[in-house]
Amino acid sequence: MESKMPILEFILRNYKNFNSRATRDATLAYWRHIRQGGKMFWAVAGAMSSAQLGISLAPAIRAGLIHGMSVTGANLEESLFRLVAHEHYHDYPEYRYFRKEDDARLLELGQRRVTDTSIPEDEAFRVVEKLIVPMWEEASRQGQRAFWHEYFYRLVLSLDRSLMSGPPEECWLLAAAERNLPIVVPGHEDSTFGNIFASYVKTGECRADIVKSGIEYMVWFYDVYEQLSQGAGVGFFQIGGGIAGDFPICVVPSIKYDLKKPVKPWAYFCQISDSTTSYGSYSGATPNEKITWDKLTPETPMFVIESDATIVAPLMLQALLECQSAPEEADALIARATGKQ
Repeated sequence: MESKMPILEFILRNYKNFNSRATRDATLAYWRHIRQGGKMFWAVAGAMSSAQLGISLAPAIRAGLIHGMSVTGANLEESLFRLVAHEHYHDYPEYRYFRKEDDARLLELGQRRVTDTSIPEDEAFRVVEKLIVPMWEEASRQGQRAFWHEYFYRLVLSLDRSLMSGPPEECWLLAAAERNLPIVVPGHEDSTFGNIFASYVKTGECRADIVKSGIEYMVWFYDVYEQLSQGAGVGFFQIGGGIAGDFPICVVPSIKYDLKKPVKPWAYFCQISDSTTSYGSYSGATPNEKITWDKLTPETPMFVIESDATIVAPLMLQALLECQSAPEEADALIARATGKQ
């Protein structure tokens, strides 16, 4: 008889030690947290959208497994790029053997390489530019202000089907916009469209203040966190490091020490990272270091998976989707598997 939960069964049967064990334990703790009514907040760095993590992220958002996000400006816009220009992307599996001349050739072709794939400038950047700049210009005329992600939400929700080159069901930005998922985009200036926006501000065609600042993001996020952390609390699931992770996780000590208000700590922590522990590195810092900053507590379930997020995250999310589809069966399967250990 074909299994209804093949990925969950695979993880339970095969993932016993080292990073596989961390993957299994983090997955089961994530499910327990959701099962208890908790929520999960994702911080996504790296080029995960270009790597098509949306194939896994979008259904997880729609299934209620992800309740808020912090993403880089690159990940935000690249989810949209994949939607409008997917058929024009090119893959370069032998990129490790490229010469400088090979990459110079890609530049001439308008292909911006991200490891083993590339973003097509004309079909991605320029298509989106034609859609979003009028929104910025109208906001400048009307004196309207919005968060960076809100402009992208409006765009993707209004996007004509004829402009969709990629499968809409695989666009995590569209899934998030449909649910009006709370998102923070710290350091959004450091992105292709951050640069494009700056150029329009420089020429006087747009006003800089139509985009709310990073400080305003944190002020808004204070209330978002307090809402998400009600009940069983909200966990923190992090891919990579940098500002996408550090900005939102700091909300807990900021509420406690700066606002001087009571606040629930993060209820779970997991990081998938290929950054080794190193001197002064946030990306490579172990979770217990965050205890000293009052971001996590000694009681917080903590997991570090030292691996490639494009391998690990889809496995975890698929297992969680299987659990979500048949909770009682999943609980029984997990009980049997973990009881034998």
